[in-house]
Amino acid sequence: MKNGLFITFEGADGCGKTTQIELLDKYLRGRGGNTLLTREPGGKGLGVKLREILLNYDGEVSPTAESFLFLADRAQHIDCIIKPALKAGTIVLCDRHTDSTVAYQGYGRGLDLNRINSLNEIATGGLKPDLTIVFDIDVETSMQRVGKEKDRMESAGVEFFNRVREGYLQIAKSEPERVKVINSSDTIENIHNQVVELVEAL
Repeated sequence: MKNGLFITFEGADGCGKTTQIELLDKYLRGRGGNTLLTREPGGKGLGVKLREILLNYDGEVSPTAESFLFLADRAQHIDCIIKPALKAGTIVLCDRHTDSTVAYQGYGRGLDLNRINSLNEIATGGLKPDLTIVFDIDVETSMQRVGKEKDRMESAGVEFFNRVREGYLQIAKSEPERVKVINSSDTIENIHNQVVELVEAL
């Protein structure tokens, strides 16, 4: 049984989620909150090595192998970092989680969605975020924000990222209580205020 809060931030690269998760962390700490700021892939320890492989390996990676690497990172992250933090009453703020695998490997790479959801269930032990915030932005703008220096995932192309964006919107439509969509083309301050409003509602 968890005592803390589990909040995940989702969206395409360049959508501003990393800026917003850091602003929320600062806001909550300023109010005396006990927070843990983390990410997937790449939580402490083993996750850091898995992140390096996933983002920078320069050989061919099959979509299925890619999914299992993300899932291995997630299982380690959940068991060794997130669950202990929640048990201690911490507010866990996570940059990407299960919905990234659904959006990127399911909608983006075309892998079977039911299988991905089943594997996510195994990797997380059934743990779900209390709130997921999707930062929605058009693909052209997100790619401009990322710039020319792109990692392996960021180099997948416009059609791929259009499918990813549609995936996120479909996830939000299917789970409206958990998943909230924010227009990421607004100002940083306005987006932060919307994030705070959603979190305060918890």
